[in-house]
Amino acid sequence: MQTTGFIRSIDSVGRVVLPVEIRKRFDLLDSNSSVEIFVDDDGIVLKKYKPTCIFCGSDNNLCEYMGKKICAECSAKIGNI
Repeated sequence: MQTTGFIRSIDSVGRVVLPVEIRKRFDLLDSNSSVEIFVDDDGIVLKKYKPTCIFCGSDNNLCEYMGKKICAECSAKIGNI
């Protein structure tokens, strides 16, 4: 894991501000941007959120059905059942 040299405080409600350099690098500049939070042994990992199909994990041609993301290929397979 690469160190960035940035250190940020956590405010009273648990928020951390990501430096603009990191937000630019990962294209997290608009209010619709999201990150996933993972725990890895003794560390906390933030990863840019990228929605994927709930069945196969693909991120291509997604549509939403009842709040879940499904790719066109899995949707077609379900239609054939």
